[in-house]
Amino acid sequence: MAVRVGVVLSGCGVFDGSEIHEAVSVLIALDKRGAAIICMAPDIQAPATNHLTRQPDKQARRVLEESARIARGKIRDIATVKADELDALMFPGGFGAAKNLCTFATDGPACKVNPHVQRLILEMHKAGKPIGLACIAPVIAARVLGEAGARPTVTIGTDPGTAGAVRAMKAEHRDTGPTDICVDQANRLVTTPCYMNDVGPWTVFQGADKMVEKVLEMAGAKA
Repeated sequence: MAVRVGVVLSGCGVFDGSEIHEAVSVLIALDKRGAAIICMAPDIQAPATNHLTRQPDKQARRVLEESARIARGKIRDIATVKADELDALMFPGGFGAAKNLCTFATDGPACKVNPHVQRLILEMHKAGKPIGLACIAPVIAARVLGEAGARPTVTIGTDPGTAGAVRAMKAEHRDTGPTDICVDQANRLVTTPCYMNDVGPWTVFQGADKMVEKVLEMAGAKA
């Protein structure tokens, strides 16, 4: 039976949603290993960014609809997903992870996490099911599990400001290289920096692939 892996998306595009290279890297790495992929996103309205000018767009967009572009239309509202449907959970990065899944982009360590995202992370953690997070997304686990008293260990690469924010959320930070992963065995977390570094798509894929491999191993899959 295929391992069931939830992939939490936050829109479509690095500046206001999921980072597309990271999301696709995760999806390819999962498919390569025969995982059953369940894409999901919150059904919320969020400000959009013009990716050509990097200026705010006049129109807001629905995160679920934008995420459906990456998922090729096969996607669910995260509010309807329960941990007992999944064996593992994945979060690609992109500013959407810090703006739409939580408010880290504006509120830093005092950020709030989308209630359905928070619920699912806590359900997975309680069940001992692994969670993989890439790029800036590890701040979500730092906030949720740090607040829960679990003292998670994550990486966002080597950026001192973001690492300091992670520690302010009652989590530990471990510096890692662009293709490295950080494994918190106690909390069943695997994190990798991806585009938190100035790197290219191939480097991003290598880190995402290692993260997926380890998460599936922790979920009991054969890589």
